[in-house]
Amino acid sequence: MLVWFIYDIAVDKVRKKISDKAIEQGLYRVQKSVFLGNIDTNLLDELVVFAETVIDPEEDSVYIFPMCQEDFKKVELLGQAFDKAMVNDEISSFFI
Repeated sequence: MLVWFIYDIAVDKVRKKISDKAIEQGLYRVQKSVFLGNIDTNLLDELVVFAETVIDPEEDSVYIFPMCQEDFKKVELLGQAFDKAMVNDEISSFFI
């Protein structure tokens, strides 16, 4: 499943834990607090449970947006954008 994983976390230590876990689950960092990638449903569930245990729900936010491949192909990139090929199914399979 292709997902955007985005967060706004106040505490540096917690933010680092979340980013490390997102990378560990195979997501690609496209901005400091924005990740994108193809992820197995079980790994995504694991990431969500992990995030729920470490964030402060009164202060922090985590967003997970699923996106189909057709819509991803329509994404427009401006400026210092990420490499869309890095999150494409064919390219990502080389890194698994």
